Amino acid sequence: MRLPGEAAQGHVLAHGLGGRTDLPLDALSAIVGGGIAVAVSFLALTWAWKRPRLHPDGGRPVSPRLARLLDAPALTGAGRALALAATALVVVVAFAGPPTDERNLAPWALFVTFWVGLVPVSVLLGPVWRRVNPLRTLHAGLCRLTRTDPDGRRPLPAGIGYRPAAGWLTAFVWLELVAPDRSDPRLVGALIVAYAGVNTALAWWFGRDWFTRGDGFEAYSGLLARMCPIGRRSDGTLVWRTPLHGLMRHTGEPGLVATACVLIGSTGFDGITRTTYWRDNVDPSSLLAGTLGLGAAIGAVSVLYLAAMRVSAAVTGQDPRRVPGRFAATLLPIALGYTLAHYFSFFLLEGQTTVILASDPFGAGWNLLGSTGNRVDHDLVGPTLIAQVQVNAIVLGHIAGTIAAHDLALRTGPSERALRGQLPIAVVMVALTCAGLFALLSG
Repeated sequence: MRLPGEAAQGHVLAHGLGGRTDLPLDALSAIVGGGIAVAVSFLALTWAWKRPRLHPDGGRPVSPRLARLLDAPALTGAGRALALAATALVVVVAFAGPPTDERNLAPWALFVTFWVGLVPVSVLLGPVWRRVNPLRTLHAGLCRLTRTDPDGRRPLPAGIGYRPAAGWLTAFVWLELVAPDRSDPRLVGALIVAYAGVNTALAWWFGRDWFTRGDGFEAYSGLLARMCPIGRRSDGTLVWRTPLHGLMRHTGEPGLVATACVLIGSTGFDGITRTTYWRDNVDPSSLLAGTLGLGAAIGAVSVLYLAAMRVSAAVTGQDPRRVPGRFAATLLPIALGYTLAHYFSFFLLEGQTTVILASDPFGAGWNLLGSTGNRVDHDLVGPTLIAQVQVNAIVLGHIAGTIAAHDLALRTGPSERALRGQLPIAVVMVALTCAGLFALLSG
């Protein structure tokens, strides 16, 4: 996606990492310091954290008034209407709006506002996309029209879990990072329509529960929402909680390992493509190189994690087939940290373009929001803040993952054996921290 005012250089989707070579930060010090911080946090946990502290149903109930407000059907209805209207507008603008990506709202709305904005919204407010998902609204209408039970005609295959979501997310990050002409507005519109049609049809056949793990975006939002400070206990009560409590409830879910590794590996690959080594040795327009690079990054994360889990299982005497799934949720803080590091400045800076273009979505000279003709304010966030967010997000994400894994390990066996089993996990955490910071800071 070309930035406003940038000379035409092909349809290249920028990711807010431009200018990081000017960040006021010594890369070597940050990489070494980050690795040491994660290692020290692990040692501190082994000394001070002797029993499980993160309870799935922990937390303090929210006030009844706030609970009624948050669960109000009117709020859900308004959110669904707004989400459906916004999606319809983006699709119409994609086909009927300006033909170039720098003037058309659709690519910016999809790749910046929705894809990146879904992260803070889900972490801060919970599984919002599940509640307002326009595909659920379309599915409900289709079921009424065809007089079909919303629970579907056939049950979902047993054990499918998050595997469909992992597939959809892999396809989307390939589109975002590799595919040629990915910011072409007409292509964006066609892909949104196709995605909506396929998932609505699958939900019509398998039931509305398809969206929970089959719709990549709803699954992504729901997984991130496990770290929201507001959550639900098993009895449905809304509670205030510390973010890591939500990672303890569901363990061993099929496909969660694949989904988390896709999220971590894809952001890692995004960082790799910004390094001087990649830019100097790889043709950025090569579809084969990009596809292989993305696959290799996701594969490397998967191999590291599964190898650590296998060694951990051997040390603790647990079933090596069950251990990776049991600890898969502890990868989610790492995925969140990588996402914040890579997209923080992109969202705040290039996200302004969505607002600017929304003021005149069809290029007809309108000024609906009073922002037509505005330019992106690149002084909104300075290089010092960007550097601090990038480094701290990666380091704190790995520390949070280490804490969650430690607490979960204490639930599975004697503390001494559990601690020995965490050593390979800690080694991988340190390695991923250093690799993530290297990819991020070696531009």
